[in-house]
Amino acid sequence: MPLLYFWRWDHYLRDLRYGVGYHLNQKAKKLHAIEIGESLWAFTRRPSDGAYVLVAELVAKAKTINHPRLAREYRYGRHRLWGDLTQSRYFLAEGQAPVEQVIRALSFDVRTASLGRSFQGPGGVRTITMADHAMLAQVASLLEAEPRAKLIPEDRFEALALAGDHDEVRRLLADDAPGLSQERLEYLYGPAINRTRSWTRTLREMYQDRCQLCGWSSLGQYRAEVCEAHHLHWLSRGGPDDLENVMLLCPNHHRVVHRVDAVFDFSDHSFVLPGERRQGLREPGHLVG
Repeated sequence: MPLLYFWRWDHYLRDLRYGVGYHLNQKAKKLHAIEIGESLWAFTRRPSDGAYVLVAELVAKAKTINHPRLAREYRYGRHRLWGDLTQSRYFLAEGQAPVEQVIRALSFDVRTASLGRSFQGPGGVRTITMADHAMLAQVASLLEAEPRAKLIPEDRFEALALAGDHDEVRRLLADDAPGLSQERLEYLYGPAINRTRSWTRTLREMYQDRCQLCGWSSLGQYRAEVCEAHHLHWLSRGGPDDLENVMLLCPNHHRVVHRVDAVFDFSDHSFVLPGERRQGLREPGHLVG
């Protein structure tokens, strides 16, 4: 069933400034009531005039559980919904006509004068009908896209970080990251590169350069370390720089994971592949909570 979510303005703005995520974390299990291919609609209250506006549609690609130890990063809950990058959309909030009356006309009851207040606590995520979804889709068809909702090519970023190429990272971000805050850019220019290289060395030593997904290693045959660090929650989507957010993959699996945008589920330590298929890790190791 489709869902409706009230996104606090400061959280929405942080998403744009730290790397658009096309995903959502929640404590409420209701977040996982949505079916793959259905939409979660997000609205917020614009502080400039107090108007409620529609800011995102996440078309569900996968439902996963976050790492239990990363409470700081996932303080909004362990349940995660991932949007399909080819279908999900962010909408420009500024200049948009208010949608409060549309939302109040949907099939659920709004029991308070303040629309946002009625979505607090357990009511933060609401199930809606297909007729409700059609109404919101009609509104969204008239909205402009948010220009800052542009993803950095994470595979290129990781390759440049592993090589320690700070100048190329700067050029990449200058071309592909129009919405990131200066604070986030400075982190990606420098500390992120150094930490990625450090995690790679740590993981290569920990697993003797074996791919955690398939177990392949080049050390025995070629006496060379070639496995690469992969950020489970991409840095370009606001992911943390904890070791629990990095794993070791052989070059082949690293490319495949990026090509199909395979997200990771900590509930069974597996990648979620197209068609809701899953491939579990051979060596979950340091990722086990």
